[in-house]
Amino acid sequence: MRGEAIHSSRRLAAPARVEGVRLAKFLAHAGVASRRAAERLIADGRVSVGAEVVTDPARDVDADSGVTVDGQAIAPEPREVHALNKPPGVVSTARDTHGRPTVVGLVRSRRRLYPVGRLDADSTGLILLTNDGELADLLTHPRYGVEKVYRATVQPGRLSARTLQALRDGVELEDGASSAARVRQVAPGVVEVTLKEGRKRQVRRMFEAVGHRVVALERVAFGPLGLRGLERGKSRRLTEAEVERLRRAAGEPRRRPKRTP
Repeated sequence: MRGEAIHSSRRLAAPARVEGVRLAKFLAHAGVASRRAAERLIADGRVSVGAEVVTDPARDVDADSGVTVDGQAIAPEPREVHALNKPPGVVSTARDTHGRPTVVGLVRSRRRLYPVGRLDADSTGLILLTNDGELADLLTHPRYGVEKVYRATVQPGRLSARTLQALRDGVELEDGASSAARVRQVAPGVVEVTLKEGRKRQVRRMFEAVGHRVVALERVAFGPLGLRGLERGKSRRLTEAEVERLRRAAGEPRRRPKRTP
C-alpha cells in the first residue's frame, strides 16, 4: 500500500448517522485517520465516492455515498477511546517495521485503534488510543490547547529558580521557542511540566536547552485524565463521560443526549 497507510486491511469504518458532511471529516469520524491524515489520503487519490476518485476533501458525502479507501468499502463501526499506561521500549505507532512492540498491541480491542499523539519509546505513562479521528484532532491540534502533564527526572538534579523560570517563559529550540509552560519541582531532580503543545521530544529538548538531561520521563495526565489506578502496561476503555470531558477540555460544547422519539 503506497503513501500514508490506513489503519487496517479490513473493511473501513464509517460513522453511523452521519449525513451530509465533508469527506475528510467523514473519514475522520470513521476512524480511518485523523482529519489531516484523511486530507492527505484524499489528495493522493486513494479515496473514491461511488466509482469516482475524489481529491476534494470538502466534497459532501453521507453513509450511502459509497465511500472507499484503496478500494475498501466503509461500514459502520462504534467509536472507542482507550487509556494505556505505556511501558518503556514500546513505540507509539499502530505497527512498526522493525518488529518492536507497539501501543496498539497492548490494547484489547477489535477496532482499528491508533495512538493520539506520541510518546518516545523510552518515555512512559498515559497515552490514548482511538478510532475517532475527529477526537484525535481535537486533542492534539495546538489551537485547542489541551494540557498534557509530564514528570521528568533530570541530571544534574539541582535546578535553580532562574532555570525553572526560563522553562516557564519558554526556551529557544531548533524549531522555534517553546510556549509558556507551568513548571514546578516536586522533588530533588524531579520536575513536573504542563504543556499545551506537543512537539517531537519537546520536554527532553527543553531541559537540554537549560543544561539538564532527562533520564526518565512519564506523562501523568492528558487533559482531565490521569494515571490513577492504571498499572504500567495495562489499558482500559474510557467511559462516555470521560470522553465527554476530553471533548470539553478541547473547548467543544457539551453534547446533549439525543431524545428517542
